Amino acid sequence: MTSAALRRYDGRTVFIAGAAHGIGRAIAHRLAAEGAALVIADMDSEGADAVVAELAGSEALAVHCDVRDRESVRAGVAAAVDRFGGFGVLVTNAYSASSVPFEDLTDEDWNRDLDPTLNGAVRTIQAAIPHLIASPYGGAVVSIGSVNGLAAFGGLAYSAAKAGLVNVTRNLAVMYGGKGVRFNVVAPGTVRTRVWTDRGPERLAFVEQAKRHYPLGRVGEPEDIAAAVAFLGSDDAAWITGVALPVDGGIMTGPLMQMFGTDPI
Repeated sequence: MTSAALRRYDGRTVFIAGAAHGIGRAIAHRLAAEGAALVIADMDSEGADAVVAELAGSEALAVHCDVRDRESVRAGVAAAVDRFGGFGVLVTNAYSASSVPFEDLTDEDWNRDLDPTLNGAVRTIQAAIPHLIASPYGGAVVSIGSVNGLAAFGGLAYSAAKAGLVNVTRNLAVMYGGKGVRFNVVAPGTVRTRVWTDRGPERLAFVEQAKRHYPLGRVGEPEDIAAAVAFLGSDDAAWITGVALPVDGGIMTGPLMQMFGTDPI
């Protein structure tokens, strides 16, 4: 069944934090195709407006939301509630990722990645939680993590933030399960977004070279992640909470076998 045939989000509103580009934009398009009303929240207001324009025919609202600023988050949530009366699904996708070597990391470097990636998700969930609890359909939070939060793939500050997001998710799943709110993480591997494709030939070459490490023979596309988010935020996942789901082309299971072959090590 294609996404166009699924209507799991009819009558439901979804707030997407970090929706102007890449994975967040693909999530918006997927959920719109499934009938959702959407809040396109991003610190890039022009990018958010552009996504709303792309979703012509769907009910969508662009709001400015900088997850590093608690008041900005509160204002974005308030605007969503004012327009739609509330929302039952939250997707947290805002992040920062740098490549400063560990021995050179300053407090500023560390916080530059940690604050939007982990603290920003927490701020957004805090602002959203009363509305998720109040949702007549039950609430769901799907956070975009990374395989970097599950294993050692470098990018220490970013990876630590994504690992923290998994732990926060599991704790919140226990804390709010009795109130009808589910919390899950989608953990992508390498995904073909502007982070790789718009920053010079070296990064683009890395994406091409990375294919050989993936058992499925390719890197991910934003739509791969959007499909997993659409599932976890829907009633099809009504008995799933506290999970970190790798959507990674098999990278978490494949490298050792590729290195050593099929014989036991």
